[in-house]
Amino acid sequence: MKIGGQILTPRGLLSGQVTFEGGRIQHVVPGPAVDRFVLPGFIDSHVHGGGGGDTMDGPAGVRTLAQFHAQHGTTTLLPTTMTAPWPEVMNALRGVAEVRAFGVPGGADIPGAHLEGPFISPRRLGAQPPHALLPQSQRIGDVLALEVVRVVTLAPELEGAPKAAEAFAGMNVRVSLGHTAGRCEDAQQLMQRVRALGGVVGGTHLFNAMGGLAGREPGVVGALLASAHAYAELILDLHHVHETSFRAALAALGNRLTLVTDAIRAAGLGDGISELGGQEVQVRNGRAQLSDGTLAGSVLTLDVALRNALSLGLSLEETSALLSANPARYLGLSDRGRIESGCRADLVVLDTDYAVQEVWIKGSRVA
Repeated sequence: MKIGGQILTPRGLLSGQVTFEGGRIQHVVPGPAVDRFVLPGFIDSHVHGGGGGDTMDGPAGVRTLAQFHAQHGTTTLLPTTMTAPWPEVMNALRGVAEVRAFGVPGGADIPGAHLEGPFISPRRLGAQPPHALLPQSQRIGDVLALEVVRVVTLAPELEGAPKAAEAFAGMNVRVSLGHTAGRCEDAQQLMQRVRALGGVVGGTHLFNAMGGLAGREPGVVGALLASAHAYAELILDLHHVHETSFRAALAALGNRLTLVTDAIRAAGLGDGISELGGQEVQVRNGRAQLSDGTLAGSVLTLDVALRNALSLGLSLEETSALLSANPARYLGLSDRGRIESGCRADLVVLDTDYAVQEVWIKGSRVA
C-alpha cells in the first residue's frame, strides 16, 4: 500500500509517497507534488470520552470514544478515568484492559489507561466529583495489579504521594502532577524521587487545576516549566489556556510539551446538555462547563487542536510534534509518532485546509 502527498518526515516535508506493508512503514520515496499532507497519527494521552461514549461506561464506552477520535486523526489514545467511588474506578480500568486486549475495529490503538483521580487534592477538584482519595499502598497495589495504567495523575502534596509515585515509576507508569494545591517544593521533591528511579514525570492539563506562577510562589506550574526533564500536556481549545500561556509553555518545555483533548462524551454531539462524572454539563459554542461555570473537560478533537496551533502561527512541523512525536516519546511508544521505516503505519492525511481526509491505523484505513 502507498499514499502520496507532502509527507512530514523527521527531516521535514517531502513530496512523494510513503509505502507500508503488514502494518509497518517500509519506505518514503520522493515523487511528484500532491496537494495534501501526510502526517504521523495523533496521540492523545488524556481523553475521557467522545461521540457519546465515556471511559467510565466500561468497554462499550471505550470502544465508542476510540472510534470517534480515530475519525479525527487520533490513532493512539489513553482512555481516562474520572474521580469516582473506588469500585467504579477499578471497574473502569478493567474495562480499558478488556478493550486493549481485543482492540477496536476502526478505532484508535489503546496501549493503556490514564488514571486521573482519585489521588488528587480535594482543594483542586476542577470538574472532578468529590471522591478524592489518598494514595494508600493497598489502592496502589490494586491498580498496578491490573497492568493497564500508563499515566497516573497525582497531587504531590498528598500524604503517601512520594511512595505512591515511586511505586508507579517502578512499574514504568508516567507520574503526572495535577489537580494539586501543592507548593513548588512538593513538586520538585516528588520529581526528584521519580527521576532517581529512572521514571518520567509529566503535568496534567498544564495551568488548569494547579494554581498559578508568581515571583515568590512558583507553585507546581513553576516547577514543571523550570524542569529540564518534565513533560506537560496542554488543552489547546482556546478556552482552557491563554495564547500567551501556551507560548510560554512551548518556550520553556520545547519538545516536552504535548497537546491533549481532555474530551468528554459530548465531543462531536454539538451544543446542549451532557454529563461528566454524574454531573450535568452545558456545552455552548464549543465550551463545556458545569452549572457554576467551571470548565468541564472539553469537546476538542486533535485535528481542531492542530488547526488552533497553526492559527497561532506555529508551523506544520512544530504542530505535528506536539500531537505525535512528543507524546510518543513521553509515553515510551518508540514505534510511532513519526513517519520512517519500521514505524507503525499510523497516518493522517489532511487537505490544504488541514481537514482530515484519511486516517490509517497500523496500515488499515478507518472508514
